[in-house]
Amino acid sequence: MNLKQQLDSTASDVNNFILSTLEGKPRDLYLASSHYVKSGGKRLRPFIVIKSCEMFEEKVEHVLPIAAAVEMIHNFTLVHDDIMDNDEVRHSVPTVHKYYGLPLAILAGDVLFSKAFQVVSHYGTKAGLPDNVISQLVSKLSQSCIDLSEGQAMDINMTSNTKFSSESQYIKLINKKTGSLFAVSCELGAICALANKTDIENLAKFGRNMGIAFQIVDDLIGVIGDPKVTKKPVGNDIREGKKTLPILLAIKKAERK
Repeated sequence: MNLKQQLDSTASDVNNFILSTLEGKPRDLYLASSHYVKSGGKRLRPFIVIKSCEMFEEKVEHVLPIAAAVEMIHNFTLVHDDIMDNDEVRHSVPTVHKYYGLPLAILAGDVLFSKAFQVVSHYGTKAGLPDNVISQLVSKLSQSCIDLSEGQAMDINMTSNTKFSSESQYIKLINKKTGSLFAVSCELGAICALANKTDIENLAKFGRNMGIAFQIVDDLIGVIGDPKVTKKPVGNDIREGKKTLPILLAIKKAERK
């Protein structure tokens, strides 16, 4: 399979797993939790988990639930980010809080967060991973969630500050807000393959840098992208006063004229 076919295949497997996990009552709560899963997406982070595992182990069937757990955390952040940013559309569908209401959207995010750790614990045990490895998976994923929250708080503070951020502050922000989940995607895959500490650390650095690059491109799309192509709204960062690198560079260029 070529890369696109591999991505599509992984996305399908991850979607099916998550949807089978997000079942229960009240029905509206689980429909809200699975809203973004059903709307599409590249599933890049779980793909990274699986590929990181494949670097050290041929059989990777046991890593799919762990990859899906990372995607559930990602979806949890999307639900809550959309609430904080008051976004109305994601992946060409109404955001969860616009479609299901704010209280249910908050709970849907909570379900996604909780289910992710439940999956790591349950399926790690089912796959026969040692207890210390499962503990390491939970610890790494927990730390990435803390980093994400710190990054989001930094974003809020920088947005409310009338003084524009520096490039270094911006990189520090996206390192936590985006880089952390890419880094842990690499780590979890390698940990599932029982890779050594050095390989895990090197993969984490690779993932973190990839996440930083990903966010810079995403911020650029948010300023000048074509919504018909990207499926993302344009101009929200400017309207909300976010201090992204494209805006910072544009201001610097204007000041030099």
